[in-house]
Amino acid sequence: MLCLLVLAFTGTCLGAALAPDPVQLDNATVYGLTNNSVTSFLGIPYASPPVRFRPPQILGPYEGSINATAYGPSCPQQKSLLSSSDDVAAVQKSSPALNAAATAVQDEDCLTINVYRPSFVGADYELPVIAWIYGGAFEFGDTEQYDAQSVRIVQRSVALGYPVILVSMNYRVSAFGFLPGKEVYDAGVGNLGLLDQRLALQWINKYIGAFGGNSSKVMLWGESAGSISVAMQLIAYGGNSTDLFHAAFMQSGAVVPVGSLDKGQVYYDFLVNETGCTNSNDTLDCLREVPYKVLKDAVDKTPNVFSYQSLVLAYLPRRDDSFLLDDPQKLAQDGRFANVPTVSGNCDDEGTVFSFFQLNITTDAQFRDYVSQIWLPQVPAAELAPLWSYYPSDPRQGSPFDTGLLNAITPQFKRNAAFQGDAVFQAPRRLFLQNLSKKQKAWFYLSKRAKNSLFVGSYHGSDLVTEEHFIDDYVINFAVNHNPNTGNGIPWPEYTIESPQAYTFPPTRNDPPVVALDDYRKDAFAYLTNISLKYPI
Repeated sequence: MLCLLVLAFTGTCLGAALAPDPVQLDNATVYGLTNNSVTSFLGIPYASPPVRFRPPQILGPYEGSINATAYGPSCPQQKSLLSSSDDVAAVQKSSPALNAAATAVQDEDCLTINVYRPSFVGADYELPVIAWIYGGAFEFGDTEQYDAQSVRIVQRSVALGYPVILVSMNYRVSAFGFLPGKEVYDAGVGNLGLLDQRLALQWINKYIGAFGGNSSKVMLWGESAGSISVAMQLIAYGGNSTDLFHAAFMQSGAVVPVGSLDKGQVYYDFLVNETGCTNSNDTLDCLREVPYKVLKDAVDKTPNVFSYQSLVLAYLPRRDDSFLLDDPQKLAQDGRFANVPTVSGNCDDEGTVFSFFQLNITTDAQFRDYVSQIWLPQVPAAELAPLWSYYPSDPRQGSPFDTGLLNAITPQFKRNAAFQGDAVFQAPRRLFLQNLSKKQKAWFYLSKRAKNSLFVGSYHGSDLVTEEHFIDDYVINFAVNHNPNTGNGIPWPEYTIESPQAYTFPPTRNDPPVVALDDYRKDAFAYLTNISLKYPI
């Protein structure tokens, strides 16, 4: 009845899905839906149906009519399990980047894109554009999981007086998007998930004007594997952005310490053996032809982010000498970035969630074996020696940081969490910003929010899912003004090599940010960076 009354007086029904004016793409008419003041165009194909283990292909001109009122299928997801700890499982479920339970049907034909805009916007507008890249350890994730976030960002942008358009794209993950191996290198088909993202950015450049977006003001935004993806787009082709994006906002992810595609040969060989392709004259072609279920079952048997191996991922971006012209950290060291203003941030306790899958590590010897055998098997014992003192057994120096003897589930848990978080997220981010800030504008934040979360502290992804969504306004402001400062509260200084400032969000939500130098664990980070440059994973 209330809806009918509102409809009678205003012509609209609050909260109900309405049919907005369609959008013209080439020779096609695209129909979306409007709900809660946001118009969404969902599940639009941005590439031809992908051929397994081949680069994405540009879609021909759109024809006919496109019903863009529902999400497309997610790309094939790698199976992984929730933690046996109820507390950690709850954290995983709270963050899409930690939750492998995809919300959509899975299909290899999955390369679709979504556009969200304020309901009052038409093709005559030129709004800034946020291009969202989801996380999920390069093993899982899809755009539908972030539906509420996408709508919230657009709504908030209107409330702030800085309306934006948000675009999200599906990209291939796990072995389907990041298959490693010499055979993959020789065929020139590495990093397909990154190529999917690149093609989606080309789609935005070509078509976003039809939705009321400005193709000359596109900001990349990603978290976790999505943030690492943003870093990869910044260094792609030696830093050539081809004017596809103009700013970057990165949450918990930078240039990961990885080497060439052949570093993951063991996973390629496992899939070949498991699918019965061992005796094939061309094992890659054989993998292309095996039934989907056979390949998917084999992929699900390989290590995942919530297994003992944890962040030593089987499938992730690696040097292919085409998209990535060198090891990512070497490209960063050489300053080969797209020249765009960039925000990069970390959560204080990046490694805690991933350390629940090695709780059988309870002694100093077991921790040393884990690092030397799983993480850094190429590093001589003498070169590993400093690591044991940089990451001691003392739980007061472990993660969650600044929690004393609390949260020490096992004698080695906080030590392991500190090491994993620093090796994959914190030290690579500092290397990234130290080199990027030499040539372009950069800002850094450290989130200590959610510090009181039992066992996990300010866990990986907590800056994205905290109840108050404190990062949203900074994201929107950066997309519009290429500066994170909102004009309210404590000013956020630039990050420079001479003065690397950390804009720190304290544990208590009511306390204002604090500005401090980004020099915590300085010697440990420098050590990890030197080791990873010399011995990439």
